[in-house]
Amino acid sequence: MDYKSSLIQDGNPMENLEKQLICPICLEMFTKPVVILPCQHNLCRKCANDIFQAANPYWTNRSGSVSMSGGRFRCPSCRHEVIMDRHGVYGLQRNLLVENIIDIYKQECSSRPLQKGNHPMCKEHEDEKINIYCLTCEVPTCSMCKVFGAHKACEVAPLQSVFQGQKTELSNCISMLVAGNDRVQTIITQLEDSCRVTKENSHQVKEELSQKFDTLYAILDEKKSELLQQITQEQEEKLSFIEALIQQYQEQLDKSTKLVETAIQSLDEPGGATFLLSAKQLIKSIVEASKGCQLGKTEQGFENMDYFTLNLEHIADALRAINFGTDEEEEEFNEEEEDQEEEEPTERKQEGHQ
Repeated sequence: MDYKSSLIQDGNPMENLEKQLICPICLEMFTKPVVILPCQHNLCRKCANDIFQAANPYWTNRSGSVSMSGGRFRCPSCRHEVIMDRHGVYGLQRNLLVENIIDIYKQECSSRPLQKGNHPMCKEHEDEKINIYCLTCEVPTCSMCKVFGAHKACEVAPLQSVFQGQKTELSNCISMLVAGNDRVQTIITQLEDSCRVTKENSHQVKEELSQKFDTLYAILDEKKSELLQQITQEQEEKLSFIEALIQQYQEQLDKSTKLVETAIQSLDEPGGATFLLSAKQLIKSIVEASKGCQLGKTEQGFENMDYFTLNLEHIADALRAINFGTDEEEEEFNEEEEDQEEEEPTERKQEGHQ
């Protein structure tokens, strides 16, 4: 705490010093003993103890003895979390420097003459100080207002007693509010942790889901390649058979064409002897060629490939029915499939006996 710089900046050093010695809880000058927190802020020991008790309601046992475990609360000035040992607030260090400054300040204030402006004056009676509190109207006033003024029929009390009561009540409210803020902060921290864990879990299940679908894609691609290979193989076998037939028929056609050409040339032969030498064999060859083709043929519907058709409606329905479920539902589904598989062989056996 830099008292020197604060005093230099303010034109009234005593007023500035008093501001530095005000407790943020009770709004009064620190009451001995002053404790110093780990964050270097100061509190009255009573105020610190009130906050600590509000934040740790079960710190003391039923008999009133101090618990063997510590507790924690947040500094009202900076919200720094202060962790206590089993001694609680009494385990904090006393700030002797601040205590000495308070003693010096009080001595200085007691030696200074009281100025008129330091105490609020009554608006109705300008020469009278406000020294009593009207309990009926709940406003501070002066003695003349009680005797002759607007509050002569009201119930009044000493200003100092009401002042101390109000300060105590306000201090308790501050303590409760600070404790409530700590609880709210704890809830916020828990909710933030829940957000983080939710994001982590969501990312994990997304990764797992992606891996499972990638496995399905791989299986489908593998099966697709396998079935396409079967179709390709069947296509190649049929094409090879047809191409072989085409080759055979082409060879036969070539032979027939040459035989026709030879027969035409024989017809042009003018010599009878020469014609007869080859005519008989030529006629025999033409007759055999004219009897018909003895080569193989394709059956009707040979080029049909409809038997490679797949019915994937049940698989498509199963894929559409994919959804998130528990392990128990999956186990029940597997058990139903096993029961169906066991029932099918039994039914087949019964049909066979019949």
